[in-house]
Amino acid sequence: MSSPSPSDYEGPLFLGLDLSTQQLKAVLVAEDASVVHESSVHFDSDLPHYGTTNGAVRGPAPGEVTSPVRMWLEAIDLVMTRVRAAGVDLSAIRAVSGAGQQHGSVYWSEEGEGLLTNLDPARPLGEEGHLAPRAFSLSRAPIWQDSSNTAECRALERLAGDAQALADQTGSRAYERFTGPQIMRIRRVYADAYARTSRISLVSSWIASIFLGGVAPIEISDASGMNTMDVLTCKWSDALLEACGGPELRSKLGPEPVRGGTNLGPVSSWWVKRWGFSPDCIVAPFTGDNPATIVSFSQPGDALLSLGTSTTLLLSIPPSSNAPARFTNSHLLTHPTDPPHAFIAMLCYKNGALAREHVRDAHSDRSWDTYNTQVRNTPPGCDGRMGFYFPLPEIIPPGVQGDHFFSYSTKDGSASEHQTTQLALEDVPRDAHARLILESQLLSIRSRIDAIMPAGGPPLQRLIVTGGASGNPAIRQAAADILGLRAYVARSAQGAGMGGALLARWAWWRVEGGYTGEHDGSFEEMRMAYAEEGDVVEVAAPKKDVTKKYEALVAPYRACEAAIVANCAKLAN
Repeated sequence: MSSPSPSDYEGPLFLGLDLSTQQLKAVLVAEDASVVHESSVHFDSDLPHYGTTNGAVRGPAPGEVTSPVRMWLEAIDLVMTRVRAAGVDLSAIRAVSGAGQQHGSVYWSEEGEGLLTNLDPARPLGEEGHLAPRAFSLSRAPIWQDSSNTAECRALERLAGDAQALADQTGSRAYERFTGPQIMRIRRVYADAYARTSRISLVSSWIASIFLGGVAPIEISDASGMNTMDVLTCKWSDALLEACGGPELRSKLGPEPVRGGTNLGPVSSWWVKRWGFSPDCIVAPFTGDNPATIVSFSQPGDALLSLGTSTTLLLSIPPSSNAPARFTNSHLLTHPTDPPHAFIAMLCYKNGALAREHVRDAHSDRSWDTYNTQVRNTPPGCDGRMGFYFPLPEIIPPGVQGDHFFSYSTKDGSASEHQTTQLALEDVPRDAHARLILESQLLSIRSRIDAIMPAGGPPLQRLIVTGGASGNPAIRQAAADILGLRAYVARSAQGAGMGGALLARWAWWRVEGGYTGEHDGSFEEMRMAYAEEGDVVEVAAPKKDVTKKYEALVAPYRACEAAIVANCAKLAN
């Protein structure tokens, strides 16, 4: 599908924004879903005065990871400047939606909403004193990399009964990055700031609020990543709200979570007067980056592998009368376009791109070309070695950190009989690390994928690869080989931003773009109305003999992982 020039295009446009860990990305699509323009702002390089590393600030407390809220405001100013400079007619934007990094939270002060409602069109968002710092009771937002609240996670699981009981209700056991346990810690550690907080937004609903000119409600799929919403009813749990933030938390979070595609209202007058938006431009709920990526690319039978700052596997689970599967090492999210009976199953790993970059810098001369050559020149299975790389405390398996190396052997190629032995760094050839990290990251997914597949559901057919590493041929081939699926990439590398743009188009379509009310107004109905063609390209096919070899390595992988978990537990005690 060809992309028209931004300055030449005539017709309605739909804006999707993705406020991720390291960047703010904007994607504009036409009515037929073709991409008209993409722009981005990289926090470290474009806004270096905030002193972030990979978009975040670490400390002062151990495990604390935050991002400056004012940096995000300034990024919105800058990305819109770049969009307009590209020749985009901003008055043609009919609706805006998007995504935010999941689990991050922003804390509005008592005067925050009043300041937001009365923005001065003569001043940019990021100008000091316009919104920041007065509009926020905390100047930095805790993000998904934060791991400072382990005690709160265990307390929340005990209150729910145990980890499985909490997972049954909310879709996940308590994880440090989840918003409910984060709020518990902020209430304890930053009690004064919590008392001065009038409203709490997720990153997704925060950026929607900036467009709306008032605090926007939280969207149902992103609310699934909080440990405070019942994943089956899509309603807040009073008991969990009380545990996480006291009796006042319900008012701080606002109304019950809302469905994607809802018309929240028009953009605020600030956007009309400063940027020339149409006063009729719709603001739709923003969702999390992972659900938005599902919206952008996935169909039944797809596994979606997002290779961004984190590594994430997403599977759409279609509506079913069966109760969701019981698991605590993965997540069950409400689907953003088909609640409450359809879900997203998710595996999320904190050590994704940053861990691969760690290996590239330490063992591949800081060069992706060298890294890819090393991957190609190292045989699958790495001559009986496995390597694990956790620069940050990991999510799956929980809490492990550091680099760990093993040798393994299998008897006659059998996965059922094997031995593993721990190795030192010097026992591993320098050129092997590039493939070792890919194998351990992807074997972790391979070892868990059967457990999260719904019984009786469609078999996996395709692997859709997205995120920053989706353009790397060596990584794509390894993913195809290890997971045993043909790998595809989509028309835009900005999966979450593209999903946001499609959610914006859906909200507009339901209001005035062709939906007549004769049917259900579903997201899939909209796609059928536009007769969209899939726009993915096959980039790698699995080699059957290699895939078979990796099948035999799942059991040795599990044994090595179990040894790491045991060793890290001993060190912690």
